[in-house]
Amino acid sequence: MRLWIIIIAMGIVTYGIRLSVFVFVHHSVLPRTARDALRFVTPAVLAAIILPAVIYTRGAGHFDATPGNERLVAAVVASGVAWATKSVWATISVGMATLWLLQWIVG
Repeated sequence: MRLWIIIIAMGIVTYGIRLSVFVFVHHSVLPRTARDALRFVTPAVLAAIILPAVIYTRGAGHFDATPGNERLVAAVVASGVAWATKSVWATISVGMATLWLLQWIVG
C-alpha cells in the first residue's frame, strides 16, 4: 500500500510541475525563438513513437526497411496524404486503409 501512495504522490507532483508552466507562464513571456522551437515538439515526439513501430516489424532488433514492409509503404503513403491535405483524419484513414489492403494482399 505504501508503494502505491508513493507512486500516486509522485504522479501528482509531476503533473503539478507540468501544469504550473501553463498556469503561471503566459505564452507572450516566452521568447519568440522558444515559441517557434516548441512548435516542433509534437511532431518530433510522434515520429519517435511511430518510427520504431514502422521500421522494426518482427520484434526488437529486426530492422526491415524494404519495400516488402507493409507498414513502411503505408507510412510513406500516409505521409504523402498528410503533406497534401494537412488533414489528420485523412492521413489516418488512408494510412490504415493502405496497411490493411497491403496485409490482405500479402496474406
